[in-house]
Amino acid sequence: MGTVIMHNVMSVDGFIADDKDAVGPLHDWYWNGDTPITPGDDQDHDRSGAGSRFRLSKASAEYVGPVWASIGVIIMGRTLFDLVNGWEGRPPAGDHVVVVSHRPKPEGWHPEASYHFVGDVTAAVAKAQELAGERVVAVNAGDVGGQILAAGLVDEVAMDVVPVVFGSGKRYFGRIDGQHLLTGPHVVVQGDGVLHLRYKVGR
Repeated sequence: MGTVIMHNVMSVDGFIADDKDAVGPLHDWYWNGDTPITPGDDQDHDRSGAGSRFRLSKASAEYVGPVWASIGVIIMGRTLFDLVNGWEGRPPAGDHVVVVSHRPKPEGWHPEASYHFVGDVTAAVAKAQELAGERVVAVNAGDVGGQILAAGLVDEVAMDVVPVVFGSGKRYFGRIDGQHLLTGPHVVVQGDGVLHLRYKVGR
């Protein structure tokens, strides 16, 4: 089975969004360079809706490109799904998405997209690993990510740390209880306006 990696962009004080689910400057580094994530990148996931492409610093692009290419499945919570409307059926990485939700997929919503709705985090990881094979399962941080970490189902924790302090908001690890040991970091990459870190999860 592929590695399960919990990931998100976050502020230096550990928040992935503010109290109103706004990300503020957390994603600005996706547009502060001149290097596409992959050569010939034609992605149109952008903040303006005008079709502009991601352009990162060279260091960030060299890190992010292979990471995104390794992803087979993304696990996300229903809150994020609703906020971004499931990226309109086109996830930024991977071929499949598993949504942790007690509500079904909206009727008629992008029937062509490989999105699977499951009721709990254990079932979500099992379904994601089935779909991913040997590829990476990327878990969005937050409450769902924290639950998956607490269940002992996360292998690595990846953070893109942006130099901004939120003070309050949605925490990277959600409302996780107890202490969880991480080792490393085994990856440290300094981009422009972002620090990429990866840790192994202690068992």
